Amino acid sequence: MSPACILLLAASLASDAYPLATNNHFHAQCWLDRYGFSVNCIDGVWGQKSARAKELFEKAGGTLPDRPFPVKLVKVTAMDVNELVEIPPTPEEKADLEYMGYSTLKEMYAERGHVSQKCLEKINPEIADWSKVRAGDKIRIPDIGAFRPEQKAAILKVSLKRCEILAFDRDGKLLAFFPCSIAASKANLPPHGELSVTSHIENPNYTFTPDTPPPDGGKIKRYILEPGPNNPVGLAWIGLGGLDLQGYGIHGTPNPESVGNAESHGCFRVANWNALRLYRLTDFDTKVIVEP
Repeated sequence: MSPACILLLAASLASDAYPLATNNHFHAQCWLDRYGFSVNCIDGVWGQKSARAKELFEKAGGTLPDRPFPVKLVKVTAMDVNELVEIPPTPEEKADLEYMGYSTLKEMYAERGHVSQKCLEKINPEIADWSKVRAGDKIRIPDIGAFRPEQKAAILKVSLKRCEILAFDRDGKLLAFFPCSIAASKANLPPHGELSVTSHIENPNYTFTPDTPPPDGGKIKRYILEPGPNNPVGLAWIGLGGLDLQGYGIHGTPNPESVGNAESHGCFRVANWNALRLYRLTDFDTKVIVEP
């Protein structure tokens, strides 16, 4: 970023200056995210996900703007506060909830800005205690904007080695990039090859099945967990079939900062905002190719 750009940003924020205002990496991550090349959680720290997103964006013909990314102040509403839910620890208690919403305003606004919670704190240094934020208060987040793809993806390629999902159009042009998590156990990894989309659901519920039967030897009880950002499969589910797979898919997660590692139970897990983007990019005729 040029010195002139930094001065312009400082002038525009005057009374709302924040520590990441002159952080080139923060602005680059925001621009990449807006264009559909996700770094997962924007945090102002340049790592492998950021470098990979920039590499692919530039290979696809993109150029990062040489100017600060717009940041907006958003007023917390009474509806935001009323939607907060205390998430209990057990599946039985979770099944009693009517909606698995956000548990804190920090969690809510971090997701809305596609940032880590630590990054949200940095760009809002005037908020000393997030538990005391109330309706009418203002929170600063990147102005990412809505994701409206001009066309559907013809192919998704999932790399097990790189923990990433790439979306291509029918001519082979790269449309978008998403870091993902894969199965921690090699036994739960899907075979390499072509899969098909078998289900396509926004705001899905989730059926929790315990891994082990009850100690008394009784029948395993399943629990239906209602939709919401803290549902175990997040805000969107893309079910996959073929190659003898069952119950496998691409989905969101209530823990976006954990994405990018080999630690899921088997499915391809992405941040909630990226799950919604993939939902909008795909349809039942989208091919999904799993690569080594």
